[in-house]
Amino acid sequence: MNALAIREANVDDVANIVALYRDAGIESATPFTPEEARAHFAVFAQYPNYHLYVAELDSEIVGTYALLIMDNLAKRGRRSGIVEDVAVAPARQGQGIGRAMMQHAREQCIEADCYKLMLSSGQQRYRAHAFYDSLGMKRHGVSFLTQLDRLRDG
Repeated sequence: MNALAIREANVDDVANIVALYRDAGIESATPFTPEEARAHFAVFAQYPNYHLYVAELDSEIVGTYALLIMDNLAKRGRRSGIVEDVAVAPARQGQGIGRAMMQHAREQCIEADCYKLMLSSGQQRYRAHAFYDSLGMKRHGVSFLTQLDRLRDG
């Protein structure tokens, strides 16, 4: 078995990433088609501080996460990192892949001189919460949500 490699995703990875989201249970009820996903990837690939990463093992994409490095006017302009859409293939969970991805995210944030790294997790995702606890992450604040698509759809 080769070593785990974490790299920035490219457009050729998009179909595998969408399948990984589905398999990990974090995709919406109406996921992107591969063509839609590639078109959307082209849009956010232009954002200067948004990066989508994949974890590969033996040439197979086994994990993914997104990282936004955000500039702030508060905190004397210090940056913050926001992790989104963390997914590990169900058959590969418990093998250190998520841990390696979160360490990678920390390193990216340290290099970008961020003062904090944040993520949110659905209230019912107890296993994910235990995982983030095991990484030494601290539960912080309270998240609030307005489901905007419900407002749009009436």
